Amino acid sequence: MKFTEEHEALRRTARQFVENNVNPHVDEWEEAGRFPAHKLFKQMGDLGLLGICKPVEDGGSGLDYSYNMVVVEELGRIGCGGIPMAIGVQTDMATPAIARFGSPELRAKFLRPAIAGDMVTSIAVSEVHAGSDVAAIKTRAVKDGDDYVINGSKMWITNSLQADFFCLLANTSDEGPYNNKSLIIVPAKTPGISFSKPINKLGQRSSDTAQVFFDDVRVPQSNLIGAEGMGFMMQMMQFQEERIFCAASALGGLSKCIELTVDYARSRMIYGKPLLDQQVVHYRLAELQTEIECLRGLVHSVCEQHVAGENVTMLASMAKLKSGRLMREVTDSCLQYWGGQGFTWDNPLARAYRDGRLASIGGGADEVMLGIICKLNGTLPSKKR
Repeated sequence: MKFTEEHEALRRTARQFVENNVNPHVDEWEEAGRFPAHKLFKQMGDLGLLGICKPVEDGGSGLDYSYNMVVVEELGRIGCGGIPMAIGVQTDMATPAIARFGSPELRAKFLRPAIAGDMVTSIAVSEVHAGSDVAAIKTRAVKDGDDYVINGSKMWITNSLQADFFCLLANTSDEGPYNNKSLIIVPAKTPGISFSKPINKLGQRSSDTAQVFFDDVRVPQSNLIGAEGMGFMMQMMQFQEERIFCAASALGGLSKCIELTVDYARSRMIYGKPLLDQQVVHYRLAELQTEIECLRGLVHSVCEQHVAGENVTMLASMAKLKSGRLMREVTDSCLQYWGGQGFTWDNPLARAYRDGRLASIGGGADEVMLGIICKLNGTLPSKKR
């Protein structure tokens, strides 16, 4: 993929933002278990980083996804996984459906403030019993007059404790599981919404994540995104950009792991010479760098085809699968070369090791990605096709 000067200008803006506004505070926010989403998102909104692919009439830049991708790669260089994930929820997971299918009123009331950084949003899909299996959700929205009355709960909800509104997937009819779901915007301060305590996660510590409960929550039917019953389809479309985001952000994070490890191995002396001079070490790092560049080529190919309007479901699933696997392999291999230092909680490789484990679970587990790939390339057993 060839990048223009406009791409590179956005890359520089994003990198400077990460270096100046985010990374100096990461340790503090990780310790607190939350980063100041409203403050940080407003800074990003002022720089035009939250609506790169969104329509100009809604406050976005109206650019294609390749411009978003170069920014996402830089966000991956943030010194933790929780903050880039939270940003991705805002830009690539909770707002694409509003931009594509939302009414002018919904876009003015919710999308425009999200792009400006004046509102924090969250995607409310997963439930205790329904993570990758989206069709199994039980949260229900029933019509009552001009309103929907919503009952149910959502689990693992990123940005939930700071969100101004949720993009909620709920069952709105008794049709089959792929035709009975709708996406509905639910303001977070609506009566009947309550939250669990923050979930004590293995990694992604600075991302506020909780369970959200909906008890007779009433919202206008005008908060419906697009047509009723089309929620599953719209959510599957959002998943594609979510998976491209995950893979693109991994590129920045993986590259940074290699860079940090090379610097450490160059300075650490063992048997009278730098650790990096050990052939087993620099050969392994070269091998890992090759794997990262292979992933980069795949991500750029997916992006080009996505921009061209092609169906990238299989390639996006492959990129998501490969990025999750590499997050585990690269962080584990690099941590090994840090020795005892790598086994300490605040070590950057230890944090990347913990944070990166989610990449093979969230946004569709590895096994789900494999199932999609097998289905689309025709390698499932005949009776399962």
